[in-house]
Amino acid sequence: MSSFIIEGGHRLSGDIFPQGAKNEALQVICATVLTQEEVVIDNIPDILDIQNLILLLQDIGVKVERLSKNKYSFQAKNLNRNFLESDIFLQKCSNLRGSVMLIAPLLARMKKVRYAKPGGDKIGRRRLDTHFIGLQNLGADIFYNKETSAFEMSAQTLTGTYMLLDEASVTGTANILMAAVLAKGKTTIYNAACEPYLQQLCILLNNMGAKISGIASNRLTIEGVENLHGTAHSILPDMIEVGSFIGMAAMTQSALTVKNVSYENLGIIPDCFRRLGIEIEKRGDDIFIPAQESYRIESFIDGSIMSIADAPWPGLTPDLLSVLLVVATQAKGSVLIHQKMFESRLFFVDKLIDMGAQIILCDPHRAVVIGHNRQFRLKANNMTSPDIRAGIALLIAALSAEGVSIIENINQIDRGYENIEQRLTAIGAKIWREE
Repeated sequence: MSSFIIEGGHRLSGDIFPQGAKNEALQVICATVLTQEEVVIDNIPDILDIQNLILLLQDIGVKVERLSKNKYSFQAKNLNRNFLESDIFLQKCSNLRGSVMLIAPLLARMKKVRYAKPGGDKIGRRRLDTHFIGLQNLGADIFYNKETSAFEMSAQTLTGTYMLLDEASVTGTANILMAAVLAKGKTTIYNAACEPYLQQLCILLNNMGAKISGIASNRLTIEGVENLHGTAHSILPDMIEVGSFIGMAAMTQSALTVKNVSYENLGIIPDCFRRLGIEIEKRGDDIFIPAQESYRIESFIDGSIMSIADAPWPGLTPDLLSVLLVVATQAKGSVLIHQKMFESRLFFVDKLIDMGAQIILCDPHRAVVIGHNRQFRLKANNMTSPDIRAGIALLIAALSAEGVSIIENINQIDRGYENIEQRLTAIGAKIWREE
């Protein structure tokens, strides 16, 4: 198992470029299975989850060619039915959360698919009901086989319909959308997720010949088509990385420029950091964070304590709450962090408390952070990364801490961040990987 060794207390400086968006990449790569023609995708992040998804696609018969470092060609002309029906396929799906978005493309192409409960981060229950109910609305038959712990789905014909989703699930919307583009007739998805990644998926599918309207809203209308064709697509910068780098700059009192962030697709993220007192300057499509000796958490207009909570887009993505929580530990003032969507995502705060942070974990969803106002530095610690986002939050804490920290189980960080130690070393961090 690999570990990071981090010598804290060093200021960062210079420019850093965010990788391609992980969540978008998982969706659009799965969408290539919907056509037999070649689809070229650029700006794919070289991270563990994407590497494993590409290997899985190759196993099911997709021809994958690496054109350059972050650019790939996909052609799903001859899918391997025998492998799709094997227990090895189920096992690989169970180890990769992103594989859930293969359900609809495989169902549309192969008329049936077996799928195991997916793995991924241990951040609480992540149900698939929205996916399955949406596919059932389109005419799919779905059965859970307790003996094999697998979902068995079939649909000779998918037929468009109106549906109101019980939650604005991003991956659920993506799956239903990918099934609907090849269904007969018109489909309306109300209470659809509308994150930039979903918008990008819609753009890709329309460029492949789909007919989707209502993009960027929570009401998508899809006119089904007979087939889709090839196209080319470029992935957005990763908004979670952008937020992570803003947090690193604040915690290490560093002047840092995050380049080519696609600012219009960051939504409320910059303002959430500003509420913690972080200065952020928009320079074209870059973000500059000046070095700050201190920063003060805002209060609400009536003087009550600031609270920051996740919400469906255009609200704050839950993936950044861990970073915002860490940044608040060195601010002046207090803030309530409310993680509404996942009940286990705040459990990493005990590691921050061991480092000297003043945090009250109220329950699995809420934590109150009392900022140190830089009167005390966090102390180095030996830690284990429980999931991708908590892992990067602990890394940010270690970069600002006094002494040498060790973070184990960093394959969790590798799942979401490309060559992170090399990129941070280039801007002044002292970080080493130990196998």
